[in-house]
Amino acid sequence: MAPLPPVPRRNQTNNAPIRAVLCVLLCAACVLSVYFLFGREESSADSVTPSPAPTAVPTAEPSPEPTPIPVELGETEDAGQEYIDKIVFLGDSTTYWLAGYGVLPFSQVWCDSIGTLSLFNWEIDTIAYYEPGGSGSPVLLYLKDCMARRQPEILVITLGLNGIALLNEQEFRDYYVDMLAALQQASPDTKIICQSIYPVDDSQVPEGISNAKVVAANGWIRDIAEQMGVRYLYSHDILMDETGNLRSDYDNGDGMGIHLDTDGLNAVLQFIRTHAWQ
Repeated sequence: MAPLPPVPRRNQTNNAPIRAVLCVLLCAACVLSVYFLFGREESSADSVTPSPAPTAVPTAEPSPEPTPIPVELGETEDAGQEYIDKIVFLGDSTTYWLAGYGVLPFSQVWCDSIGTLSLFNWEIDTIAYYEPGGSGSPVLLYLKDCMARRQPEILVITLGLNGIALLNEQEFRDYYVDMLAALQQASPDTKIICQSIYPVDDSQVPEGISNAKVVAANGWIRDIAEQMGVRYLYSHDILMDETGNLRSDYDNGDGMGIHLDTDGLNAVLQFIRTHAWQ
């Protein structure tokens, strides 16, 4: 076999231009890669849709404060006899005559057995209690027991005339507050109205009682009514003459200067009808 011819060696000088071209192409490729890489990121960043601004939630308007109910009963349309028929009247001798004169039945009038309940004896004196629509003799019950048994829809209290003769202001307030608290506990749903004490005839009244004291006590009763969450009825002035005394045509003429006749009592009932609890 004839020997193979020797492999010719590459000419190193002829490869230099090719390498130079390759280097240029490589650099260009790098530049393009960097351009496309960062250019796409910037484009993506620019194309991001901004998030919408949060919608403001409207602030709720604060609820208006409820209008407080005034403690004193104001004038209303005439509520009629039906309104009077719902009421039990509690009081001293000035209230007793509502039944004593036959203006109202005894079942609507709470007083003690001798017809002259005193504020300071409200807890120990017994009430002559008549059942509604009943007849015959009453049963004697303590006031809080009457309240628990009857559960009246409305109770009008006219009490304190005897109290102003013997009690100072703080004692008067304490007795009245304790009485109201006991009545409210015995019959929570009863609407309680504290009525002003009636004016008196200063020339006739028993010792210790006067119109000046009546006016002061009526202010205390109004305060107590507000404190205890009940209502106050100021009927005093409809019974008063121009001198501040009890009108002579409303005086029953017994010489005490404190008791109303039927005209005076009916005037009070009419005032109650036109100053109704609504």
